[in-house]
Amino acid sequence: MLPPLSTLVGPSKPDSPLSTALSVLFEPSPILFTHLEPQVHALLATEELRSYSELIDISISQIQSWAHDLQAQFITAHPRIGESKNLSALSAKEQGATPATIPTPPEVLNRLVHLNACYEKRYPGLRYIIFVNGRSRAAVAEIMEDQLGLAHSLSSDEPAVHDIEPVKISGEEWSSELKRAVKDVGRIAQSRLKALGTD
Repeated sequence: MLPPLSTLVGPSKPDSPLSTALSVLFEPSPILFTHLEPQVHALLATEELRSYSELIDISISQIQSWAHDLQAQFITAHPRIGESKNLSALSAKEQGATPATIPTPPEVLNRLVHLNACYEKRYPGLRYIIFVNGRSRAAVAEIMEDQLGLAHSLSSDEPAVHDIEPVKISGEEWSSELKRAVKDVGRIAQSRLKALGTD
């Protein structure tokens, strides 16, 4: 799925080998093509790229240098936890949504939908990103609950989303959560790389 490393230094464009590689590792998104690909392309014009792992590190470093709103746009390209439709093959595998995996009970999926809504109310403009690392969706739901300070439950409507107090955009808690999410995007990309048998 990844083009040869030597082809990544070609012209900068939306269908370039570099764009393809970044889309596989990070999920395609408008900001990937308008910001990340051109910035990484410019760096590769002056620096020798030794591995795909290094490409991920370079990319995450670039993303971390962006303004908060751009970083938030980037992470929202990743699917929500628990989604099973319109996923890339790698996202489906990471989220346990492939036919070979044990199906997630509907009540867990419904809880995840609700937790995503609660999270997005708490952290406006962000999306919950986590390096799943083989954990079940039920386990991830409990991690989300812990982060939001909610009791472990299989309720699909408690607490009410409108009762969740949002934190200030670009405030300390919001910024810390954005930083964690970007870091986990990098961890997901490194895991994808290993799954593809590439370094």
